Amino acid sequence: MPTVDFVKGHGTMNDFVLVADLDGALSLTAADVGFLADRHAGIGGDGVIRVTRTESVADAPADIDPQLWFMDYYNADGSAAEMCGNGTRVFARYLVEHGLASGPSFEIGTRAGVKRIDLVGDGYSTDLGPWRLSRADEAAERGMDAVVQVVGAPDALPALSLDLGNPHTVVALPPSMDLGTLDLQRAPHVDPRPFDGTNVEFVRAHGPGHISMRVFERGVGETLSCGTGAAAAALATWWWSGQSPDQLQWMVDVPGGRLGVLIDGDRVSLSGPAALVADGRVSLPG
Repeated sequence: MPTVDFVKGHGTMNDFVLVADLDGALSLTAADVGFLADRHAGIGGDGVIRVTRTESVADAPADIDPQLWFMDYYNADGSAAEMCGNGTRVFARYLVEHGLASGPSFEIGTRAGVKRIDLVGDGYSTDLGPWRLSRADEAAERGMDAVVQVVGAPDALPALSLDLGNPHTVVALPPSMDLGTLDLQRAPHVDPRPFDGTNVEFVRAHGPGHISMRVFERGVGETLSCGTGAAAAALATWWWSGQSPDQLQWMVDVPGGRLGVLIDGDRVSLSGPAALVADGRVSLPG
């Protein structure tokens, strides 16, 4: 059976298995990813990141420097994903600690394009790039563009769809409901359902610039944190509250910790901690 070296890391307890493929010789199958992410039979994680050059990723955007380090990200079910906000910070810390990147700022490649990483305090900030409402005209007319049904809520809940390079559907809970009452063991039903699925965020507002959320990630299930989901939740709450130019910095509490979101016009940044907690070698199933 082939063996690979791995590093386990997390960003606000959104955890990942990182596998180095610096020369582009490794090909991870969906079964390999599923094994590595398996919390009982493998290493365990919400996703798997192959650390490689852009030139080694068949579906990388054509406009990225072939020699740029690329976050080849896969959900726990083996499906490839465009982006992972928390994953960018863990990936950045891996690059820095292994001498593959340096300086206060550098760029990485993702399926959602090039992302700039900045070292800030004891963590990292990622410029996630442009964001947009998925169905802006309908959202402007109705204040929503989708409905979500979830176990623990008696009725379908209005929602807002956003695109941050990957798809999100955000629900603001009514005052009568608490985040803890939701059952996210099963995927929420989203109508209309995006063709490639969607991450679903449930949000509780606490005050100006401060929200908490839970998230069901497509291809994974409920996770303790989702970086792009936190940004989407902050953006949706800001949009619903009138898009005040004085409320562009947000604190987002997730079960795994706290993230920062900065809105800058049509761009958004995410900041927070990143930790590498273990390393080793594992045999992939034959």
